[in-house]
Amino acid sequence: MSQSVYEVLVTVVTVTADQSDDNGEHLHRRYPSVTDSGNQGQVNGSHQHFHPDSIKIPGDITLGGLFPIHARGPHGLPCGELKKEKGIHRMEAMLYALDQINSDPELLPNITLGARILDTCSRDTYALEQSLTFVQALIKKDTSDIRCSNGELPFIRKPERVVAVIGASASSVSIMVANILRLFEVTTQLFAAPELSDNNRYDFFSRVVPPDSYQAQAMLDIVKALGWNYVSTLASEGNYGESGVDAFIQISREAGGVCIAQSVKIPREPTSGEFDKIIKRLTETSNARGVIIFANEDDIKRVLEATQRANMTGHFLFVGSDSWGAKSSPIAELEDVAEGAVTILPKRASIDGFDQYFTSRSLQNNRRNIWFAEFWEDDFRCKLTRPGIKLDPDTKKCTGNERISRDSSYEQEGKVQFVIDAVYAVAHALHNMLQDLCPGTTGVCSNMDPVEGRLLLNYIRAVNFNGSAGTSVLFNENGDAPGRYDIFQFQMTNHSHPGYRVIGQWTNNLRLSVEEMQWSGGDKSVPESICSFPCKPGERKKMVKGVPCCWHCELCDGYQYQLDEFTCETCPSDMRPAPNRTTCRPTPIIKLEWNSPWALVPSSLAMLGILATSTVVFTFIRFNETPIVRASGRELSYVLLTGIFLIYLMTFLMIAEPGVVVCAFRRLLLGLGMAITYSAMLTKTNRIYRIFEQGKRSVTPPKFISPTSQLLITLILISVQVRTQVSYDLFLPTAGQVTQAHLCTYQVLGVFVSFAVIPPHTTIDYEEQRPPNPDLARGILKCDMSDLSIICCLSYSIVLMVTCTVYAVKSRGVPETFNEAKPIGFTMYTTCIVWLAFVPIFFGTAQSTEKMFIQTATLTVSMSLSASVSLGMLYLPKVYVIIFHPEQNVQKRKRSFKAVAQVARLSQKSLTEKQNGETKIEPDRMQ
Repeated sequence: MSQSVYEVLVTVVTVTADQSDDNGEHLHRRYPSVTDSGNQGQVNGSHQHFHPDSIKIPGDITLGGLFPIHARGPHGLPCGELKKEKGIHRMEAMLYALDQINSDPELLPNITLGARILDTCSRDTYALEQSLTFVQALIKKDTSDIRCSNGELPFIRKPERVVAVIGASASSVSIMVANILRLFEVTTQLFAAPELSDNNRYDFFSRVVPPDSYQAQAMLDIVKALGWNYVSTLASEGNYGESGVDAFIQISREAGGVCIAQSVKIPREPTSGEFDKIIKRLTETSNARGVIIFANEDDIKRVLEATQRANMTGHFLFVGSDSWGAKSSPIAELEDVAEGAVTILPKRASIDGFDQYFTSRSLQNNRRNIWFAEFWEDDFRCKLTRPGIKLDPDTKKCTGNERISRDSSYEQEGKVQFVIDAVYAVAHALHNMLQDLCPGTTGVCSNMDPVEGRLLLNYIRAVNFNGSAGTSVLFNENGDAPGRYDIFQFQMTNHSHPGYRVIGQWTNNLRLSVEEMQWSGGDKSVPESICSFPCKPGERKKMVKGVPCCWHCELCDGYQYQLDEFTCETCPSDMRPAPNRTTCRPTPIIKLEWNSPWALVPSSLAMLGILATSTVVFTFIRFNETPIVRASGRELSYVLLTGIFLIYLMTFLMIAEPGVVVCAFRRLLLGLGMAITYSAMLTKTNRIYRIFEQGKRSVTPPKFISPTSQLLITLILISVQVRTQVSYDLFLPTAGQVTQAHLCTYQVLGVFVSFAVIPPHTTIDYEEQRPPNPDLARGILKCDMSDLSIICCLSYSIVLMVTCTVYAVKSRGVPETFNEAKPIGFTMYTTCIVWLAFVPIFFGTAQSTEKMFIQTATLTVSMSLSASVSLGMLYLPKVYVIIFHPEQNVQKRKRSFKAVAQVARLSQKSLTEKQNGETKIEPDRMQ
């Protein structure tokens, strides 16, 4: 260390000593009985007048002690009110441990441990001044220029050498002290500062309490065990609060599953209304009800008060660090606000020996504790008499006969165990060091004078013994003790007896009794502190960018199901999502049922048509030789009636449940009935047209007008009927090369060939009835016939129909007394209207969810109507005459082709005259 540093340190030490003298005078005036100390207690000690604000216990080896005897002073004063538990209890624990060690013949035999104990006043800067006392002996002072008034060299008392320091309590104080003591390699034993885990910066620190990294891990495990994933953090400004929160945030980030909503810091010197602003800020993320709090007692109390003022009692779920622990002072008169708070505290035990020791302390036997008189006044709420000071008559006077625990409340402070273990750790290290460096000697040998700081640190790190509570005391390479914590919850079984209850432990892993926990209002169910509520079944998570614990839930809509928590997948084509959308289920398969309106109407029409057709056929067979039957062309009539019958029969095939046989007959008969009907009708109209056209030119009859010829022509037209389904199946993939005409040119024999090449089969159409609502989705069982194949099957019949209509138009001028041209014409006109209406209905329902039902009904009704028109126009009048007017069913004079030709020529001449505007006036034969 440079000379300038030494000079600065000497100056600071001198100033500190001067201030201590002043304070000592003041103390002497307040408590003369204390400063005039004699040899009292188990350990003899005397107070040096130049350090009256410290306790000096002489010994062969001196340990330092730093304790927060007083709180931080108000208005710039260094010290405030006395701290009975954290100050006096802990300091007395060190004295108790020294007594026990010095009286133990096995531990450090023939060596007495002394102490220099200082008050930090809970202020880091003040503690720094005090801690310079420990390094005075290590500072080389240049006194060559200093002379007494008589010219002699001055006699300067050499301060005692402190080999190790026990303390301090607050982390901020410990860090400030660490920065000075490490320069002089003075090892420090911590009993309350858990966050100094940086071995590079605090390499001379060891602790009997576990580090904050363990505490943060324990608190994170608690949060996870409660099912919380969205919490806020609240820290007092300073190393303890900030490093604790940083450790929690770091560990939670590495472990995942917990997100920090807000990280709020409490200023060192909070302004008026600061805590109200903090609570308001925490409520901005209302879902983050869990609040991880690393704060000192005063800040904890003021946070609870602000929560009460904000009327948020029961909203926040506090998880407090060991600074809260199981203390009553932070929650005094705020029990309802603190109800349900989960706190953590290093696992500890009450030391019975210390209780016996401390409760036996009195003003007479504890004069070595210069602050004990102040403690006595505070504990018993009385005043000691002082020379020259008159007390108020109403003030209670201390008698000196009061007894701790009998006349005042007493509860052992939580870290007494750790103070005792810290002192014992140094004692065991010194003992082991003594055995190694001074074997066979009595007392401290030259090898240990002075005690080398770094070597002592190594011995401290190597100790392993059973501590005051019976648990092992040992350190890892960073000087940290094992992590052992008790988990508390503040519960209010009733409003008069609230208290902390142990609900679990943490020793490298968490053991938490959730069923024993109790929340605001005595509720047993764990409240929630989550950013986003779990998605319902069938909903996927859409994560919020940058916040892995927050998401939006999106429903897997349409035909999607939830593949995993982040993905929606579309169900296979033959399936639909289950009601909860977590899996897929088979789509129900339906077919056209006989009891459906879509089937009842067409089947009723078809049944009536079959009955009417059967009646006509039966009548024609019964009256086969009558003039009307013979004049109607019996052969073609039976062919035409057969076609009509097949048309009606086709309705039942279209409605029947699809199967191999049904599908085969559909492919065979769909267009055949209409082809037979309109082939016969075309042959009839063509015959009439040719006869009268030929009659206009000559009296020679045209060819092929005999019944046999007509029947042959009809059969030829029928044979051209194409099974379009064959063409569709075989040639549609090459539709670019095969034209529609080619598709419709195969003979009926091709149908049977197609049965071998592409056997009739059923298929399930899942796309036809697939509405937006998947619950309404259905698979439709149908034959393997597409809309195109159906139209192709009917296309030839439509050609025949159109051709027949053309001939009917051409034959409209033929006298109705000669032929059936007029009925056939009306039949074809009506049929064309029916089929013109069929086309838009059939194709206009392609997007309907009931497409198959509508198209089937439309097709069958259109076919039945066209058959009914043919039947009604051509044959029902004849049946009516045959049955109800048999007198008209007589043989008439047979006209020769010559007579027919004459009628045709007259008709042509009359038509020509009308077109030329000429009118022939016949003479009135009555004149």
